[in-house]
Amino acid sequence: MDVIQEKSEKQSPAKPFNPLRLLPLALIAAGFVAFFSFGLNDYLSFDALREHRQALLDWRDANQVAAMAVFIGVYAVVVALSIPGGVWMTLAGGFLFGVSQATLCVVIGATLGAIGLFLAARYACADYFHKKAGPAVRKMEDGFRENALSYLLVLRLVPLFPFWLVNLVPALLGVPLRTFIIGTFFGIIPGTAVYASVGNGLGAIFEAGGTPDLGIIFNPEILLPIAGLALLSLIPVIYKKYKKS
Repeated sequence: MDVIQEKSEKQSPAKPFNPLRLLPLALIAAGFVAFFSFGLNDYLSFDALREHRQALLDWRDANQVAAMAVFIGVYAVVVALSIPGGVWMTLAGGFLFGVSQATLCVVIGATLGAIGLFLAARYACADYFHKKAGPAVRKMEDGFRENALSYLLVLRLVPLFPFWLVNLVPALLGVPLRTFIIGTFFGIIPGTAVYASVGNGLGAIFEAGGTPDLGIIFNPEILLPIAGLALLSLIPVIYKKYKKS
């Protein structure tokens, strides 16, 4: 049966590449360029947050629900366009909404944006990637897909790679969308809560004229529990390998 299927795959002509499949990624690239061209990146900084903090607080007080909805939408766009500013937005969320509400808003916004980039990359590049991939890449793809949720949780929990890269690679390796959503949503909660708590204390930092410690997540008392969660996520992978051996 496998031989027949392999022969039919060899005999079936390759589908011509449709340039329209690149349209989603082209729109993302255009949005990325436009964001920096219009200088919007200046608003994703500590100085901008300090300068406009009172206006942001007034706007939040007057529009509590709308403020959270807009924050989620903007965060999703920032993530979908792969703009380096998520940390400052998370700090701003903690400053405006507190730790628990900011964590929820950031996780929702980041997951929505990650889904957008994931789907765009899969639609545009997945078929071409599979066609060009060699045996080594296919073997890695099979291993990743077999334990996709565990690997995704580790990659989300421990910030070893850029967030945008962890959005793209699973799309090319054929990870199911549902698995990607679950791994992203739950995997970013601990780190998000840490930075939201830093943002929640920005009022005192503003008054003291200081700057927040963005390396706080690498402190042993914070990183070690997160690393412990990452190791727990790998238990299914270890068990499967042990069972096979």
